[in-house]
Amino acid sequence: MKFSEFVYKRTDVDEVRNRIREITEELKHASSLEEQIQAVYKMNEVEKEISTADSLVYIRYTINTKNEFYAKEREYNDRISPMLEEEFQKYNEVLLQSRFRRELEEKFGKVLFLNLELAMKGFSPEITELLQEESRLQTQYQTLLAGAQIEFQGKTYNLSQLGPYMQSTNQEVRRAAYEASGKFFDDNQKELDEIFDKLVKNRTEQAHRLGMKSFVELGYVRRQRNCYAPEAIAGFREQVVRDLVPVVCEIKKHQAECIGVEKLHIYDDSFRYPDGNAVPQGSYEEIMEAGRKMYTEMSPETADFIKMMFDRELFDVVAKPGKATGGYCCDIPGYGCPFIFSNFNGTAGDVDVLTHEAGHAFAAYMAEKNIDLIATHLPSMEAAETHSMSMEFFATPWYGLFFKHQTKKYEVSHLEGTLNFIPYGCLVDHFQQVVYEHPEMTPQERNEAWLKLEKMYRPYLHLEGIPFYERGAGWQRQNHIFATPFYYIDYCLAQTVALQFWLELEKDWKKAWEKYKHFVKRGGTDTFLGLVEGAGLTSPMEDGCIRQIAEYASAWLKEKKA
Repeated sequence: MKFSEFVYKRTDVDEVRNRIREITEELKHASSLEEQIQAVYKMNEVEKEISTADSLVYIRYTINTKNEFYAKEREYNDRISPMLEEEFQKYNEVLLQSRFRRELEEKFGKVLFLNLELAMKGFSPEITELLQEESRLQTQYQTLLAGAQIEFQGKTYNLSQLGPYMQSTNQEVRRAAYEASGKFFDDNQKELDEIFDKLVKNRTEQAHRLGMKSFVELGYVRRQRNCYAPEAIAGFREQVVRDLVPVVCEIKKHQAECIGVEKLHIYDDSFRYPDGNAVPQGSYEEIMEAGRKMYTEMSPETADFIKMMFDRELFDVVAKPGKATGGYCCDIPGYGCPFIFSNFNGTAGDVDVLTHEAGHAFAAYMAEKNIDLIATHLPSMEAAETHSMSMEFFATPWYGLFFKHQTKKYEVSHLEGTLNFIPYGCLVDHFQQVVYEHPEMTPQERNEAWLKLEKMYRPYLHLEGIPFYERGAGWQRQNHIFATPFYYIDYCLAQTVALQFWLELEKDWKKAWEKYKHFVKRGGTDTFLGLVEGAGLTSPMEDGCIRQIAEYASAWLKEKKA
């Protein structure tokens, strides 16, 4: 069955609540371990149905945010989600107190119970209305950005479609594209400030009602941080500032010299070569065909995976009006498959997102084949992002399919971009910590905090000349800050593990792939640090981890550029 034929069935909130209650009672009164195991599997089916409905709505809404039916269904799902969560919490409580808990942990893994404890801590019926309001505000932000109609050089573009102009070989075109994009945010400054201000106050109130000092604690609970605390992340960020930022500054100094500018402005940041950045060579169809060939050759598992993705038409990757910005992979458990969403715009990012989201999709595919419970299909997000970011590196032998004569240029710029990203991701995380520790901040004070952190994490970058960035509002482009708070550091931790896989595949691609495959196969059956240790790699938070990567990568880049 193709994606277009997948049937959406609205979740009947009353019917599903009754089913959850019935299964909870079965679990509660079960007289044997086997009866409790059967109850867990029954609940798994309920979770699959809800997740499938949510996924189909989300995918079809983001493909076309003007689709009124799916817009209303998304509002409906946002409204009923906290109601269902309330029932799941009662089930979770019974499961956590089971007299067979030790045996259930042996059957399903301890991490399931760790995560259930976090879920219990992060929800109460007292915050139902706040969660519903939070969902409405997140949708308001996404809809605002998806509806952007930006006049540029006599044509109208959305935010994704401006991407190629922001990497033009002509600095004035780049600057004008950044100005046009920034003007959209300036024109909507009042609404964006109001949305975020309401989100901060809403999330802070959620934390207070749950007995927490600030949303920082609740944010960590929501992100399933089951093996480290905020102090460990603060130490990781310190490593990045100490050991990686100097290397990135050297990269950026060389970049400025290469493109012939004295100072690296925001509109120069992603422009790496005077004759233009590496771009995919070929049409959308040719890029997709190159992706098919790559995964067919990579391994027997990826060959089966990519055949399914194409046969079932599980992609929507072309930018078009009304489509949500960004890219993602979404699992559709009821149909046993993932879906890849993106906004191709003719830049190297098209290949980045294809390999990145395919990493997520391949992990979902492997979980479907190897793991019973939907709750342990996917790990916490640091490990899930390791799946995707590592896949970007495992694609190295096939870069030539996409970039032809520009392959070396892409390989260098991809590694540089990876290294550049980690300080930026830490900046986003640090900013959120400051904001939620000081929820009383005004919009201007938040912008000032962002500018102060910019100097710490990206001291090489000049923001003057573009009002949107100059006033410190550049963070409002970052969807995660609005939609998924405290998610962004997961990318940094994942990138650090992915770079360790890169060090391994530099020595022996096949051995590195076996390690990666083992990491992916385990899905969410262990904590992030447990999965990293199980793959024979170093915790990103261990002092010296960043330094080792930075030193090797710096030497590698110097050799490649020589």
